[in-house]
Amino acid sequence: MVTIAHLVEKIIEQKPFLQEALSRGIVNNAALAEELRPQIEKELKKKVKFSAVNMAIRRLSEKLEKTFVTKAKFDKNSDITVRSDLVEITLYKTEDIQRHITKLYKIIDYKKGDFLTITQGLHEIMIITNERFEKKITELFPKKSIKIVIKNLSSLTINVPIESIETIGLFYIVTRALNWENINIIDIVSTTTEMTFIVREEDASRSFNVLKKLIENNR
Repeated sequence: MVTIAHLVEKIIEQKPFLQEALSRGIVNNAALAEELRPQIEKELKKKVKFSAVNMAIRRLSEKLEKTFVTKAKFDKNSDITVRSDLVEITLYKTEDIQRHITKLYKIIDYKKGDFLTITQGLHEIMIITNERFEKKITELFPKKSIKIVIKNLSSLTINVPIESIETIGLFYIVTRALNWENINIIDIVSTTTEMTFIVREEDASRSFNVLKKLIENNR
């Protein structure tokens, strides 16, 4: 049997930011109850009491306070590395693309601090590197294989303890901090103990401050 409590939980579980706001106790439950009541009445096809909806929200809020993921595990060695003037080149993954990919390593010099990350998906290959290499790299590939080029990017790489891989929702913890500040994440690249967020250069400074605060508050 579908109950008011079930419907309240169903509606709110589709709204991650509302879930977090409830878990932190920063939502006016009465106002939210008034907001949700028409939708619940529509689902149940009958009138429902405001008090019943409000009670369901309060109980869900208490549940979220105990179970909602709020802590990331960082340590004294966790820091943030920022790189600017990057470009993202996305290619169609054609049969002959791999032989062109290997030529990238003749252009990039890690010893000089050059930046390169290559991510291979099912149908696309994403290359992120220094913007000054854009022309050389795009000339390596047939024009028809280039899907999109995005310029003026920055990367922010966070070192995380190996134990953090056991933290449920670790990516969400970090991405929500950026999302709360209306910072658009262009891409995410990760290894076991590194998370790299690609953002617009105009958002790099704000992103750094957000992530720095997140690390300091969760050591």
